[in-house]
Amino acid sequence: MKASLSLKSYLLFRSSFLGRLKHFVEIIDPSTLFVSERRLTECIKLLDEFKHGKLPPGVSDLQAIIHPETGEKIFMPFRMSGYVPFGTPIVVGLLLPNQTVVSTIFWQWLNQSHNACVNYSNRNATKPTPTSTFLQVYFGAVTSAVSLAVGLNVLIQKANRLSPATRMIIQRLIPFPAVASANICNVGLMRHNELSEGIDVLDENGNILGSSKIAAKHAIMETAFTRVVLPMPIFVLPPIIMSYLEKLPLLQMNRRLLLPIHSLVCLATFSLSLPLAISLFPQMSQIEVSQLEPEIAMATDCKVVTFNKGL
Repeated sequence: MKASLSLKSYLLFRSSFLGRLKHFVEIIDPSTLFVSERRLTECIKLLDEFKHGKLPPGVSDLQAIIHPETGEKIFMPFRMSGYVPFGTPIVVGLLLPNQTVVSTIFWQWLNQSHNACVNYSNRNATKPTPTSTFLQVYFGAVTSAVSLAVGLNVLIQKANRLSPATRMIIQRLIPFPAVASANICNVGLMRHNELSEGIDVLDENGNILGSSKIAAKHAIMETAFTRVVLPMPIFVLPPIIMSYLEKLPLLQMNRRLLLPIHSLVCLATFSLSLPLAISLFPQMSQIEVSQLEPEIAMATDCKVVTFNKGL
């Protein structure tokens, strides 16, 4: 009964945007990257006690390090807590001015490689994902990102009517549509098997009622939407901010300061954008039973069921 009440409290607390924001700020805390193996083992033991309703008060969960369904430790660069520190250098590279075709291809490839691994590591893992599917997603996302970024760059370079200053600002904004479209492709392809096999849905006591393809569709759509919102401030605000900062006398006289300041601007926008984006929807989402498959509706008296949306 204690576990049931904890699940209800968990869902109630995270039903509000502010509740989810507070939770995800803790999840993406980079300090969790340095948790020792001994401390992690102790926390896993506490988590096991939680499942049996024996968890001492004041102990939080381990979603920052351990996958909630596989129970496996997530590789450091692919945790949500590692998204900002490991992703910021890539963002800086994507937003560097005067990109060549080769540099554009390199940074888009590196970005989608990182995104594919993050999506895979934080997926709904109630159903296995074959390695072949991961590779298809990887090549699909990289191809879409590189094609769009290179294509837009070529179009801008041929736009002779634009002033050099306007052309540079537009070129700096090109990474956003390329990354956003590739992110949708990345999430959709990475989790395509969930649409064919479904994901587990749970009753209010945490019991599995069955696999739902409809719940899977909701989970993927919500995740894809957050992957479009996330890069918006990251790839739009820094170019605008830097276009003003570069005109300051201090930076005009000390051009070597441009890169570190640019990096700090990217780090700040990334740090703010990530918790806001992933807080748009709860990780443990809910859906009315009446919207699901008939066989699931017949298996429970609950009006609402829960499923892991993934991150």
